[in-house]
Amino acid sequence: MRIEHGLAALILAGGYSSRAPGFKPLLPLGNSVVIENTINNFRRANIVDIIVVAGHRLDELLPILNRLPVRPVFNENYSEGMFSSVVAGVQSLWQDTEAFFLLPADMPLVRSHTIKLLGRAYKRTGADVIYPVFRGRRGHPPLITARLAPVISTWDGTEGLRQLLKKYESKAYEVEVSDEGVMLDVDTQADYREACERWNCRHFPSQSECEAIMVKLKVPESVVRHGKVVAEVACRLAARLNQAGLNMDAGLIASAGVLHDIAKGTPDHARNGARILCGMGYPRVAAIVAVHTDIVFEKGVLLNEASIVYLADKLVKNDRIVSVEERFQYALERASADDAARAAIGKRLSNGHSIINEVERRLGTDAVRNIAAESMIFRGAER
Repeated sequence: MRIEHGLAALILAGGYSSRAPGFKPLLPLGNSVVIENTINNFRRANIVDIIVVAGHRLDELLPILNRLPVRPVFNENYSEGMFSSVVAGVQSLWQDTEAFFLLPADMPLVRSHTIKLLGRAYKRTGADVIYPVFRGRRGHPPLITARLAPVISTWDGTEGLRQLLKKYESKAYEVEVSDEGVMLDVDTQADYREACERWNCRHFPSQSECEAIMVKLKVPESVVRHGKVVAEVACRLAARLNQAGLNMDAGLIASAGVLHDIAKGTPDHARNGARILCGMGYPRVAAIVAVHTDIVFEKGVLLNEASIVYLADKLVKNDRIVSVEERFQYALERASADDAARAAIGKRLSNGHSIINEVERRLGTDAVRNIAAESMIFRGAER
């Protein structure tokens, strides 16, 4: 594990949570509570010095903080607002701190990959403030140089820290991220419900995050269109199979379908795309993308998310829904003089037929063709 020396995290947990459905740091989330998940995101990013600034309901928060590798700091002025907690946290920084992340405790959906990206940008640029930007909007946590600690400590707090940081805008740097969590807090009951839903789906990117990933990687529009059609077909197949008793993850299928060709045009694009997605923190999506060109599927093998995305990809040529035979016809003709290439293409076609046979064993004859036709009708109506 590479420890990020010189970087600290300040997590602000001293407020009243007046609009939330409870004390925000201690709201249940997954198998833990909000504050613990927020802390763990920094730990997964190899940040060792994690400071949690507490205030309101300190006695309830301390039992959790005391069993975690964090430094609890009490802000006796918490009633004066969030900026007082910022000051308390800044004043507790170690002397060798180079920069610090600043994050409200109620933002547990920020991904550790984002934290790593911000840290790398600081090491590279030395900017006064590094901001994560999601689809053109700045979010949390900013990474602030410790050089500003004395200024923050003596600031009168007028309009909060944001107003102070505006003075250093010329020395700020933005990092484009594909992490919607930098925009999402748990401020209201509706926010909390959304956070719980997203937490359960954190193993795949949301639709907005998929779009941000493709923009960041400069994926050609033709590839984007192809991915969206593949996702549509795959999701319709999965929905029908789930009705028949399977239990496939529709969100995982949708994101893998959209993103399966993000590295198109590079050598071994399936595995290259998988490597990119794994680095972003999506290993389950990556595993599907890695086999979308070649998959091992034999009679009797249980259908899963990877086989459904594989089949959907073989039913879409460019952005048109076709039969698997049509999908491979051009490739076979082009490889007419290359026996090895024709054998490989033939194996892919055979795997496609094997998956179709298994789908239709569960759903009935012509089920795949009918579902593909439904997808065409749906797409025509959308247009």
